Amino acid sequence: MYAGVLGIVFGLSQWHGENVGDYRFVDTSRFGWAVAYVAILCVTAYGLGLPEVPQTMRSRLPTSVVAASAGAAGISAVQLFVGDALLPRFVVFGSAMLLVPWFYAMSTLAGAGRRSLEARDRVAVVGPTDLEAELRAELAGGPERPAAVVASLSVSEAAAVDEHVRPLVESVVDARASVLVLSADAQGDERIVEQAASLHEGGVRVRTQSLFYEEYLGKLPVADLGRVSLFFDIGEVHRDRFGRFKRLIDLAAGLTGLLPLLLAIPFVFVGNLFGNRGSLFYSQLRVGRAGTTFTILKFRTMREDAFASTDWTSESDPRITSFGRFLRVSHLDELPQVWNIVRGDLSLVGPRPEQPRYVEELVEKLPYYDLRHIVRPGLTGWAQVKYGYAGDERDALEKLQYDFHYLRRQSVTFDLRIVGRTVRSLVGREGR
Repeated sequence: MYAGVLGIVFGLSQWHGENVGDYRFVDTSRFGWAVAYVAILCVTAYGLGLPEVPQTMRSRLPTSVVAASAGAAGISAVQLFVGDALLPRFVVFGSAMLLVPWFYAMSTLAGAGRRSLEARDRVAVVGPTDLEAELRAELAGGPERPAAVVASLSVSEAAAVDEHVRPLVESVVDARASVLVLSADAQGDERIVEQAASLHEGGVRVRTQSLFYEEYLGKLPVADLGRVSLFFDIGEVHRDRFGRFKRLIDLAAGLTGLLPLLLAIPFVFVGNLFGNRGSLFYSQLRVGRAGTTFTILKFRTMREDAFASTDWTSESDPRITSFGRFLRVSHLDELPQVWNIVRGDLSLVGPRPEQPRYVEELVEKLPYYDLRHIVRPGLTGWAQVKYGYAGDERDALEKLQYDFHYLRRQSVTFDLRIVGRTVRSLVGREGR
């Protein structure tokens, strides 16, 4: 889809250059601004979920219009600020008009491909009675890869083999399942493994529960958090070059973010006068890498008297002020943390840092919770884009499953993917 955006903008620019004598697309500045326009269009489209985030038939066209219009408005605002027609209006608005049907077509094709994947990846489950319901709920809530549960057997049902009956094979064949998921108990039963091997030879893909969670849901199941905690390399710990390169990226991002922070301070100061009376910044101790504490910096969003409370924070917390709510929704409250990134307290991507008192509670109650402190915490993270706020211990456990997945898969490409998901969350409100 994004190659099409590039082709449309560059194609119109070249065509305009051939028909207008004083316009040369090969001119460096014009070419650079065309690239910037393509980038703006791609960010707005991606932020609004195009093309892969599910869209209904009713929402697909409005989303396409908003994506193209927002890109055109963005480059127009830049041109207005600079005081120069950096790109011809024909290129800006012509591209926007052509991109509406392009975005719509790509979203439609992506939807068809998603339905095809769901039809292809038909899942049969062998495990505890509640595993089927759990997987159905997970697959309905925004999986990394679409699939549908079509059959489920308990361990005892799947293991009830005799010379005439192979219940697991029969169930998978009858349901036309293409993926077989085995719980830890199922993997330990030779009668089930033998049937799974037969199905595997026939073309059915076999996954452990842990592998299925990682591949399709982007997290580790609770039951495996302790079991696999030592059996994988962590990029920041076991690959020196990765750790150094990641720190260079963090430093570049932090220094770049200082400019928008300086520009935001006067705006937030004025907004506080009307709907958030009190101090401009809010600082709080958080647990960082290797369990050390540091002071995190944010724009204050709650009443001054709210910080003595030990309650978990929620999205609809009544302690949040009117302007503070805007800061949270826009994520401007997080902007001062670029200073923490420059200092080395935070990384751009990593597990989000918690307050020491919560960490003490969670380390006692959740298995291997302290392992997330092996790496530097992040401004954003996989658990943040997949789950959002942790309002209690149950939420913290859910997020821990995503944190473990991040630790196992930590890489530059995965970090970039998380940054992209964060942009989508900010622009398209897909999630916090």
